[in-house]
Amino acid sequence: MKNLLLQYKPFLLFLGKFIVSYLILTLIYQTYLNCFDAKNAEVDSFTELVANQSKTVLSWFDSNSFTMPHLREPSVKLFYKGKYISRIIEGCNALSVIILFISFVIAFTGKLKKTLLFILFGIILIHILNIGRIALLCIALYNFPEYEHLLHGVVFPLVIYGVVFLLWVIWVNKYSLYATEVDKK
Repeated sequence: MKNLLLQYKPFLLFLGKFIVSYLILTLIYQTYLNCFDAKNAEVDSFTELVANQSKTVLSWFDSNSFTMPHLREPSVKLFYKGKYISRIIEGCNALSVIILFISFVIAFTGKLKKTLLFILFGIILIHILNIGRIALLCIALYNFPEYEHLLHGVVFPLVIYGVVFLLWVIWVNKYSLYATEVDKK
């Protein structure tokens, strides 16, 4: 058993750091969400920020873009060209994707400064991509509502998760402690 643990030590350390950081960040996020009254249709402030930033991007294409609170559920209605296109819910704010990203980077430890800078860069990139994703999705749904399932369920998640995967590959191969000295040059 001891030999088995030694043999798989790097994997077990990775797994342990990933699970612990993921659980801690998820607990912090859930504590944050619990500050809002979802039963009374109260939206968390970060989701509201994402909805408003998405509206700002949409307004570059049409000045009739606006948001309004949903009265029966914790979401924000997003309008494009004066038409109700989508609702922004807590799951649209990409914080769960960001938590997953951070946990993976922490699990593949790197030098502290590089780790913190890469996490900050990743958070900003994921957030900007998410705002763009929501805006483009609204424009696409306005023009092609019959493709809602394909656009919302396949294409746009594939893009955001694809970028996160590429960030992970870059992190592991260039900045983590697991990258070889040859790869870093």
